[in-house]
Amino acid sequence: MFPNFDPVAFHIGPLLVRWYALAYIAAFILALPLAKRLCQKTPKVATPLLVDDFLFYAVLGVLLGGRLGYVLFYRPLHYASHPLEILQTWKGGMSFHGGAIGVILAMAFFCWRKKLSFLGFADRIVPVVPIGLALGRCANFINGELWGRTTTAHLPWVMVFPNAGPIPRHPSELYEALTEGVLLFIIMLLAAKNQKVRSHAGFLSGLFLLGYGTARAFCEFFREPDANIGFLPGGITMGQVLCLPMILIGLILMIVALKRAPFTEKPL
Repeated sequence: MFPNFDPVAFHIGPLLVRWYALAYIAAFILALPLAKRLCQKTPKVATPLLVDDFLFYAVLGVLLGGRLGYVLFYRPLHYASHPLEILQTWKGGMSFHGGAIGVILAMAFFCWRKKLSFLGFADRIVPVVPIGLALGRCANFINGELWGRTTTAHLPWVMVFPNAGPIPRHPSELYEALTEGVLLFIIMLLAAKNQKVRSHAGFLSGLFLLGYGTARAFCEFFREPDANIGFLPGGITMGQVLCLPMILIGLILMIVALKRAPFTEKPL
């Protein structure tokens, strides 16, 4: 059986602090110093102080993009009829693909204002994004949402989720936390440690898009598709469809990055 988690971590008077909110806060706290560390060697690309300045833009991009992405990608007809429900974020409904688009737009605007290299700056930010993905998926699991598909496999970790029927399901949230989060973070960290990789602007950004798109598309085989959409023709899901352009753009960015002349870094 699914563990009886309380989605509310603690109360501060009438204020309810949920695990999902704590996951976002913890992700930014943990990711910030790592991103600043990546900028120390490349002050011509960005300085650690600029990472602090970008934090507000990143938070805004994640929240607005994630919510609007869910509205447009998954339930456009419902929210067209009930537009005020778009503001009811406490009822759930965030899309990573929408959040990614939101952050990209926020980063583009920030780099334009600060006259920074967009790809160079993105390469210093994307290696730490999997931290937020891992924590976010753990919060999904605690909330008992976005559960996996039913299975008859006798695996020790399959479980019966509340409000999902009596048949055991894959804990796909944890699969995603391990692949999109932990595994992708390790890959990005190892790649970011390589000076030659860092010197080709856009390579790390492409690697992240390729890695996330591949991991998410794989995990979609174990995740129950959104009830409002279900399976698309061919048995694929909306999540897999949205991952395809990410994978293609990631490959293109990596190829183009390797063709660019590398830039030099200063020693720490």
